[in-house]
Amino acid sequence: MTDIPTLQERFTGCLLGGAVGDALGAPVEFMSRQQILERFGPEGISEYAPAFGGLGRITDDTQMTLFTAEGLLRASVRGSLRGMCYPPAVIGHAYMRWLVTQGGAPTPEVCKQTLDYSLEEAPGWLIQHRDLHHRRAPGNTCLSALQAMTSVGNKAVNNSKGCGGVMRVAPVGLYSWPMSDVGRAFELACEAAALTHAHPSGILPAGVLAELILQLLHDESLPRALELAKEELQNHDDHLETLQFVSTAIELADSDLSPEKAIAFLGEGWVAEEALAIAVYCALVAKDFRHGVMLAVNHDGDSDSTGAIAGNILGVMHGVNAIPASWLEPLELREVITEIAQDLLAVNEWDVDEFGGKDNDWVSEKYPGF
Repeated sequence: MTDIPTLQERFTGCLLGGAVGDALGAPVEFMSRQQILERFGPEGISEYAPAFGGLGRITDDTQMTLFTAEGLLRASVRGSLRGMCYPPAVIGHAYMRWLVTQGGAPTPEVCKQTLDYSLEEAPGWLIQHRDLHHRRAPGNTCLSALQAMTSVGNKAVNNSKGCGGVMRVAPVGLYSWPMSDVGRAFELACEAAALTHAHPSGILPAGVLAELILQLLHDESLPRALELAKEELQNHDDHLETLQFVSTAIELADSDLSPEKAIAFLGEGWVAEEALAIAVYCALVAKDFRHGVMLAVNHDGDSDSTGAIAGNILGVMHGVNAIPASWLEPLELREVITEIAQDLLAVNEWDVDEFGGKDNDWVSEKYPGF
């Protein structure tokens, strides 16, 4: 009998699972399935191949996932210290720090609202990791939306439904697991996605993913978690396109259609509803973590994003011990990803309040509440 993963193993598995899916898909992101098979053989890519100058290198998907997590943790600290907080604004500040790591710069209006975003001046733990300061094919929509933002926390002004909103929000589902507010994980993930993507189908898939991860953490089966996420989705305007893709993924998983054809039917994953649907399908039909992530990257299209989302889902289901060692050991920033996953689990136990506490000094230094 397989051991049931602990909560810590599932938190860690979720973020490391997303990162290994991202890293496995990175070398083939812009290749067709036929090109992948010609290069790597009939099973497609199954181990890391060189990308961005090394093996196991993450892309902007994992970078932004880490900054989403950092924003959530800093929002929690701010709420504890000040008694009030608007999390999308704190997440928005975290995305500005990511923008700086990519060589971009916030608008003068944004810079007036906060401290300098340079590495020398911006406090906090995450931005100090120099390995994050590399451009790994960052999404144009994410860059342009952040560079145009005039007030941190405002929704993007565009009509994009690219997958850049959904591929980074797994930490919202983890962060939300102790909450009793039904639908809050869904809403918070949508708010995070809307900072860069304004089309409903670029926003709502993020809510579905966060709600799905939350329900899996509460020991729901994947089919049941999907039903609950779909129920929440239908409470939101303009949900039909996202609902159709998720429902189609579920139907295809129950069909006799081959994975190759089913994934091709769902699309290439460049837009959010397709990326979510492909990941959901792969998780549903997966024999194990490795099988599901391999399905999620060996197709035409946005292989790193679909691999990352499938890895998030399968990682929270099966825990970190289900991830192949050959994928984990060379993974870039593995220790940082592990630490931030553990912080997402521990945040509610931190002794932080306006009067200080035994944990206050190190927490406030690592995750300042602004």
